[in-house]
Amino acid sequence: MDFTPTQEQAAARELAARIFGDLSTPERLAAAGTGSDAELWKALCEAGLVAAVEEIGLLGLVLLLEEQGRTTAQVPFAASCVYGLLAVSAHGSAEQRERLLPGIGDGTAVVSGALCEAAVREERPGELSGTVAAVPWLRDATHVLVVDDKRRLWLVRSTDAECTPVELTAPWSAGRLTLDGTPAERLGEGAYESRVRRDGANEGRPYDDVLATARTAFAGLQAGVCAGSLARAVEHTNTREQFGRPLAAKQGVQLRAADAYMDTEAIRVTAYEAAWRRDERLEYASHALTAAWWASEAGQRVVHTGQHLHGGMGADLDHPVHRHFLWGRQLDAYLGCGSEVLQELGELIVHGEGEGEGTGAVEA
Repeated sequence: MDFTPTQEQAAARELAARIFGDLSTPERLAAAGTGSDAELWKALCEAGLVAAVEEIGLLGLVLLLEEQGRTTAQVPFAASCVYGLLAVSAHGSAEQRERLLPGIGDGTAVVSGALCEAAVREERPGELSGTVAAVPWLRDATHVLVVDDKRRLWLVRSTDAECTPVELTAPWSAGRLTLDGTPAERLGEGAYESRVRRDGANEGRPYDDVLATARTAFAGLQAGVCAGSLARAVEHTNTREQFGRPLAAKQGVQLRAADAYMDTEAIRVTAYEAAWRRDERLEYASHALTAAWWASEAGQRVVHTGQHLHGGMGADLDHPVHRHFLWGRQLDAYLGCGSEVLQELGELIVHGEGEGEGTGAVEA
């Protein structure tokens, strides 16, 4: 395996870092409240970073999401790329790809994801009913990728559904999605289904692929959140003095920071491996679960450390490090907490990857 970014991936990451660094400042984040930053989203789309994900792959997206996480930029970048661009590219029909991808790429269409499979059902052909309590970035979405109780994927226009604002731990512009005989479009119905490369015979499930892709992408986002939290803690402990010495000179501080660094690297490398395997069309179900476990278990440790190393300032709800704490705790439980994904991983290992719930990368 080789995680070295291509020239295109490296250029995209550099551009993303510059845009997020310039526009996702603590002052702008405070002004945005719990909503998204429309100006930042426009800048990202005009720079072609959303559309570029189709070319730079999931590993490229993970690199971009790291940069978003460092600044906790409030835009639906991960959601629209995973549930929109990558999902439609992999599982949409030729007609759906031609119709939907341009709008998603230029940002005029934003897709969020409601992957609570037990909450929605198809009551009549092409009509869905059910409620999903909290859908991140629903307030910004033009479309929602919904999974029903049979694990089929549907696209619903947000204007056809009832969307009620709700607040999450992190300011993710979320909402409650209510469907009542709402018209929906089956994603990829009649299209070429994905297949696992391992033996050329097993069919991959679109839902499994989208969920694994989402877990990998949001693990990359968590790596960035943790890196940003740790960077703030390092800066603080190097400049804050106690009894005439920087806090960073204390062995206890150094040990906490070192553990947080190792946890952050573990999240990053497992996300890289899962993303790389998907891009290479190799099986990656267990790797996505591994990345999700590290993002949950290690992620919460890191953001707690970042806040703790700020001492009393870490208790200030208006301090920038608290935003990393909120994002880290939100990502800790999003798409399954550590114990849940660990159970899934164990079941996958017992049954054998590539069988049952296993998933492989798609071939369009």
